[in-house]
Order: sequence, then C-alpha cells, then structure tokens
Amino acid sequence: MELKQIITGFTGTENCTVTPITNGLINTTYWVEDHDSDEKWILQKINTQVFPFPEIISQNHLLINKMLEEGNYPLEIVKPKATLSGSFIQKDDNGESWRMISFIEDTKTFFKIPDLKTAYESAKAVGCFLNMINPEHIPDIQIPIPDFINFEKRVLDYQTSLQQANEGLLENAAPEIETMNELLFLPQKWIALEKDGLLPKRIIHGDPNVRNILFDETSKPLAVIDLDTVTVSTILYDFGDMARSYSNTLDEDDGNAGNNFNPHIYRTVKDGFLLYLNEKLTFEELENLDYAAQTVIYIQAIRFLTDYLNGSTYYATKYADHNLDRTRNQLELLKGLREYLRVD
Repeated sequence: MELKQIITGFTGTENCTVTPITNGLINTTYWVEDHDSDEKWILQKINTQVFPFPEIISQNHLLINKMLEEGNYPLEIVKPKATLSGSFIQKDDNGESWRMISFIEDTKTFFKIPDLKTAYESAKAVGCFLNMINPEHIPDIQIPIPDFINFEKRVLDYQTSLQQANEGLLENAAPEIETMNELLFLPQKWIALEKDGLLPKRIIHGDPNVRNILFDETSKPLAVIDLDTVTVSTILYDFGDMARSYSNTLDEDDGNAGNNFNPHIYRTVKDGFLLYLNEKLTFEELENLDYAAQTVIYIQAIRFLTDYLNGSTYYATKYADHNLDRTRNQLELLKGLREYLRVD
C-alpha cells in the first residue's frame, strides 16, 4: 500500500502534497496538504515497538478531547481524523498502523526552554491541560505503555543488568554505577507512597516536554500535543519530568560539561505548574513535588544506564558510550537539583 493510498483512506483523494517531518523521535511523520479541500493534516505511522496497542492511544485521545471540548479549555485541540470507514486507525498491507490528526497553522516548537517566560508559560499550559482532564470521576483511560511508570520494575531491571553486563561495560561505567547505588534509596519512597495509596491516581500527559507544546510567533502556547503517552498514574510524574527536561541547560546527550541545572527555571516551572493545580492537589502531592523532581531524574538516569549495560538495545545511539553520556548528564542534573534543595 503506497503512502497516497493510505492518505486516500482518510481523505478520499490522492490530490495532495506529502512532506516528511524528520524531527520526531518515535513515530514516522508526514505533513499532508489536501488540494481538493484545502485542508492540512499530520499523518503518522505509529511505532508499535513503543506503542503496542495503537487503538488504545486513539481511544484515549478521543476521551481527552471530549473533556477538553466540554470544558472551558483556552488552548487549541488537536483532533484525530476518521478514515472513510469510520475508524481512527488504518492498517497498511504490512499490518502497520497509521493515523491522521489536525494540523495547527502558524506554530513553532522549542527543543530547549529559551528563557524564564517560556518556562512559565509552558508549565502553565501543561497545568491547565492537566486540570481540565482530571474531573472528579476519571473516565476509562487505558494504559498505552505497560509498566512505563513502574519504578519498582525500573530498579529491578537495573539490578538485573548489573548481574548480566560484560566486564568491560561494568568497568567503564563504574563511577556512574557507584553514584546510582548510593542514591538507590530515592525511588523507594515513591514506591511505598504508591503501595500505600497516598498518591491519587490521575490522568497525566506522560511526556510533558517542551517539544510537545505548540507556540505562536510571540512564543505564547497554543496547544499541548502528542497525547500518545496519556495514562493514569500520579501527577508527580508529569511535574518531575517537566522539571527534568526544562531545567537542564544542556542537551541530555552531553555527558562532559557539569553544572547543567538551572534553579531559576526550576522555580518558575513549579510556579507555572501550580497556577491551575494548587487547589486540586492533595497535601501529599504538594509536599512531594521537589522529591518527585529528584526521583524522575534518577529514574531516567537509571534507564539510560540500564540500557548501556544491556548493550544499548532500547534507545537509539550514535556511538558506543552514548547512553553512558546520557546517564552522566542526568546524574549531573540531579546533583545540581539536590544541591539547590540542600538535601543529603
């Protein structure tokens, strides 16, 4: 099945221009301009190695949009387009899953937070989004990636990698392994809080990176996008991942330079995040925001290190120590945060 045949299944026409979008990290993405209707769309082949159940992410997206449309949501909404047969997922001849979503004109994205204003506005947009999708009774959101936020499993996977890695990798990563083991207490509190039911189950974005916000030409947020990772977990994860990705002054691939934590952005992100959520969060959630930031950074470091010790089979790498450099970057970020918070 050719690409234009897939598009025809959604639009009913092959009279279109198709342009690849190459800056995506997971899915294969195209920009489609329908010349018959003068409409523009985003077409994606879903990476089923990461998202094994495409129908789940499609259904979740529809449920999220329904809540946003029924509320007084101030941002724009990305809408899935149904095929001519009424499905939101189309299979090609190889069994690959495709979906089409609306395209929002005249937008830009950032790969790093450029300044404090953008940090605040971005965090505020995510907080607004999370507030709108968490009513009193949570709808039937399904889990798109099993065990994605299972920190107990992340730790067990790391410990298994220590037992099975070859000596060369263990020796090369010895300083990082030592630091990781010294901080192994960090996720234990998270695991205990969840087991004790002290962290309310909420709908979260799952990947609230600044890349997943569309901005207008004045750098005002227009839309929160990429809802594939939407799941039910603790909202602390979203705050922790925002703190992790926003406050890092370096690319996460850079393992050489130190002092990569920006405390001003961290404080600003917390303020923006809480603007819409402060009254909704429980005492336990509010009290553990700083802890969550530390733990999510730690877990990302442990994921990079685990993959390195396993031979770099999960994350795409460009050189032998790529995942080790990523680990070093996250550990340096964690060091900066913990120094700022004055924790031992």
